Amino acid sequence: MTERKYFPIKNHIYQLILFLIVVAGCAGPSGKQVEAQGIANGRKSITCFVYHRFGDEKYPSTNVDVSTFEKHIQYLKDEEFEILTLSNAIEYLKYSSKERKIAVITVDDGYKSFQTGAMPILKKHGVSATLFVNTETVGGSSYMTWEGIKEVMDQGIEIGNHSHSHGYFLNYEETIRYKHFQSDVAQAQKLFKQHLSLTPTVFAYPYGEYDKEMESIIKEMGFIGAVAQNSGVMNSSSDFYAIPRFPMASSYASLNGFKEKAKMQTLFVQSEVPDKHLLKNGNPPELKVAFKSEDLQINNLQCFIQGGECDMKVVKTDSIVEISVKSKEILKRRRTLYTLTVPSKDGAWHWFSHLWVMPSIKE
Repeated sequence: MTERKYFPIKNHIYQLILFLIVVAGCAGPSGKQVEAQGIANGRKSITCFVYHRFGDEKYPSTNVDVSTFEKHIQYLKDEEFEILTLSNAIEYLKYSSKERKIAVITVDDGYKSFQTGAMPILKKHGVSATLFVNTETVGGSSYMTWEGIKEVMDQGIEIGNHSHSHGYFLNYEETIRYKHFQSDVAQAQKLFKQHLSLTPTVFAYPYGEYDKEMESIIKEMGFIGAVAQNSGVMNSSSDFYAIPRFPMASSYASLNGFKEKAKMQTLFVQSEVPDKHLLKNGNPPELKVAFKSEDLQINNLQCFIQGGECDMKVVKTDSIVEISVKSKEILKRRRTLYTLTVPSKDGAWHWFSHLWVMPSIKE
């Protein structure tokens, strides 16, 4: 019989721990560990803007004058902002330990005016942007061709997925909504691969409409982030699949308005109830938000509701402020924002908004 050798328990445990330490050191931290370390490095934030058309006066609600757009870019340069693509901005918020002054320019739909109006300005100032393209309309009368999209991509523009059909996905019943949504986005990815030899890593929800299951689908498909159209400032603790953006069009695109938004700070919300956006019943809806009150002038907290007046209740306990917000009137728009703004003691304003969507109201 072979003689078995037994080691003292303490020595055996010591050897096991030593082995695990060595293995962990060689392997390095996991992606999740790196992400957690990055977020813990600071409360970082980035202002993100969304544009559609440039110099196209036939559509004033989605248009910005070309000269005004150049003033926007010049202001960012003068104020020493770094202008990053959306994917680079997400990577910065997740992993970087440095505090930097960053802005993101995003453009939805892929209209020809991006190439003719915005692109010369971006090239002139040496900055990039993220262009979200809905693939079904590529080559249409008002839209860029695949050749044009390839050209701006080669000049440093990031291409994002804006779905294939640009449909109202929340209009579909839940039994078919998610299969249809996933299939539509996948079709767009296939066309991007076919025509551009790439698959985008960032996504923009058509009309800014989405629900939690759609968020999960985008994440499972491998996208690193997605943008909506509710206003606000993205930050290091954001839901990266529901990134807010400030719209730049019509009167909202004035240089003074742009400067105001560029200086806006984030509101680091600790809880948001409900965290859903689809409004099926309980109109007008109530929103409850909690955040730390440190360095904020709570007495100057403001509430805004599109198309109505705001009923707001504020409860402060220790260093936490709990806000209850409700419209005084029934919501009548398909999309309605509840917005909170509050100044800090140094005078900087902080912004947060919550989007409600009522699919029963057709556009």
